[in-house]
Amino acid sequence: MSARVLPLTLHGKTGLAAASVRIDRLVIAGWTGRDKAAVEKHIAELAALGVKRPPTTPVFYRAAAARLTLDDAIEVLGETSSGEVEFVLLQHGGRLWVGTGSDHTDREVETYGVSVSKQMCDKPIAADFWAYDDVAPHWDKLVLRAHISDQSGRVLYQEGSVAAMLDPDELIAQFTDKSGLADGTLMFCGTLAARGGVRASNAFEYELEDPVLGRRIGHRYRVRTLPLL
Repeated sequence: MSARVLPLTLHGKTGLAAASVRIDRLVIAGWTGRDKAAVEKHIAELAALGVKRPPTTPVFYRAAAARLTLDDAIEVLGETSSGEVEFVLLQHGGRLWVGTGSDHTDREVETYGVSVSKQMCDKPIAADFWAYDDVAPHWDKLVLRAHISDQSGRVLYQEGSVAAMLDPDELIAQFTDKSGLADGTLMFCGTLAARGGVRASNAFEYELEDPVLGRRIGHRYRVRTLPLL
């Protein structure tokens, strides 16, 4: 089993705690929308790139936990990969935590093998996590947002409420048959449609905002392309 130990900051009611968190399992949930029309829009968006329609929704892919990173730059093969903002769930220390990350994916590989594409790229996450219990009462008010940097500058790429996706309890129940996530599991939980369509960029910036408690967590990373020979 490929594990990853990351220095994270856990935000709870008693304050902040720095922790070295061991992650043994990385799960990437796809097509997780509550609104079936929005799910269909995302399927169509990816179908335009040649990605096959999933047999069922949601789908839970597995990838190596070693792909998780806090770095501010990743390296990818070629110029056909792109990021997408998601909320992420982390089971650690007997508690559920929520953060945010980018399911950076090779879109060319995705056209012939979604599972393979999920393994191709590093998965940048923000180092800060909130206790899920602290945000559960106002969960649907949380907002995901992403910007890209391209030739025209900094551009809003994705924005919307987490209410677009199935809530954490429902996702976990569908993945584990209601037994709950095992300690050391991190799950990416689905994304929003991209404004202007899915496309590559040389930098990706994303955040999860809690307007009720007046806080946000996020991360920015650069994308370095390696030549395809």
